[in-house]
Amino acid sequence: MISVNDFKTGLTIEVDNDIWRVMEFQHVKPGKGAAFVRSKLRNLRTGAVNEKTFRAGEKVAKAQIDNRKMQYLYSNGDMHAFMDTETYDQIELPEKSIAYELKFLQENMDVQVIQYHGEVLGVELPNTVVLEVAETDPGIKGDTASGGSKPAILTTGLSVQVPFFINQGDKLIINTTDSSYVSRAQ
Repeated sequence: MISVNDFKTGLTIEVDNDIWRVMEFQHVKPGKGAAFVRSKLRNLRTGAVNEKTFRAGEKVAKAQIDNRKMQYLYSNGDMHAFMDTETYDQIELPEKSIAYELKFLQENMDVQVIQYHGEVLGVELPNTVVLEVAETDPGIKGDTASGGSKPAILTTGLSVQVPFFINQGDKLIINTTDSSYVSRAQ
């Protein structure tokens, strides 16, 4: 059991027979009445995001989550294969459970697979990934880094806004939390 006063972003808890990850939290001490903790939680089974309020000092069960390093192998219809890099065991995940992550996944990419008592809950991506530009309008002489942005479609199908100087074939560093352009890869 863990007190809600000890919440941290990324903590996994068990509430109402579901597994939740703390996305945001805020301690609130009103002038009148008892203190409470307002939190934004993501359901690891369904991906739904809920806001929940707890009384200060309330106890919740901490969920024991196992992260296993796995490698994304291939897509087989609407199923996607991953291989444990230590035991070489393979698992398949349905497309609907990793729809957001598929925008960043490339074959042979290492990821963390999240498990709870043997049940696979999803895939955790690295903070940034390197992807290649598949299609974008060509840059025009005189465009600068601070002069605005244009859309670019990456090899995985993800569309991001990039500076004008980015061309087709460039490798970019993309932030996986908000699908944004970070910089050009070296």
